[in-house]
Amino acid sequence: MKIMAGNSNLPLARAIAGYLEIPLTDASVRRFADEEIFIEIHENVRGEDVFVLQSTSFPANDNLMELLIGIDALRRASAKRITAVVPYFGYGRQDRKPGPRTPISAKLVANLITEAGADRVLSVDLHAGQIQGFFDIPTDNLYAAPTMAADIQARYGDQNLVVVSPDVGGVVRARALAKRLDNAPLAIVDKRRERPGESEVMNIIGEVRGRDCVLIDDIIDSGGTLCNAAQALLDAGAQSVAAYITHGVLSGGAVARVEHSALTELVITDTILPTEAAKASSRIRVLTVAPLIGEAVRRIADESSVSSLFD
Repeated sequence: MKIMAGNSNLPLARAIAGYLEIPLTDASVRRFADEEIFIEIHENVRGEDVFVLQSTSFPANDNLMELLIGIDALRRASAKRITAVVPYFGYGRQDRKPGPRTPISAKLVANLITEAGADRVLSVDLHAGQIQGFFDIPTDNLYAAPTMAADIQARYGDQNLVVVSPDVGGVVRARALAKRLDNAPLAIVDKRRERPGESEVMNIIGEVRGRDCVLIDDIIDSGGTLCNAAQALLDAGAQSVAAYITHGVLSGGAVARVEHSALTELVITDTILPTEAAKASSRIRVLTVAPLIGEAVRRIADESSVSSLFD
């Protein structure tokens, strides 16, 4: 087994390699003067089971091309099996046609990864479950919920918790986390815009008064919806609001928005390399998913069960 890393998240790749007690494959990623990407593998991979680790986060297109070129280089170097380990699957939010004459870019990216030569894919908390069906090769979707649940129990213990989904679409994810927290109660933030140009009305479905709320979602991008939901929960009588999000995209002024929000803390994982602003924030904390991904990689290499990780 070998692990090769792109440039999108080298600290996570090193942590996974450390968990597995193997070195990262010696490879270099260079750019020509016109920004074309060139990858060269400096050791023999013929007949090897190779895992290529690369999140397709910002800059999404550069990181995606690194992944595709890396897979192609391994295929041409006669690797026995190539697994694309994509902790954050970029373009995942484009999983359906929201209107006429629009693309389904998640399917396009799945086709690109397959055509480049990947034999299987491993990701964490895909934005929508149906993305697994976009691939014509085996695809494992890992869940960050066990890692988050362990942290919540360690931090909050026996407090009067309620798990909150920031929108109706995230109820399944919130219910799964609530089940791991000894069947904690569930609440939903129902967001509506009555007329164009008017502010959103947040209705809380469920009882949150006097409780410590834990907002759960897969992606935080600009942070606007999450911060508004936190304020709506406090207005409804919640005692405190924390948020646990798998993928910290945190684009634009998201970090500053979180700093000035009603959230007591935002917990993200390292599927995306945290920005310097996120690292410096007093309200943002990072959980590592290196042991989770590392154990899944080990089980795939050993041809043993991955789903039993979540039993």
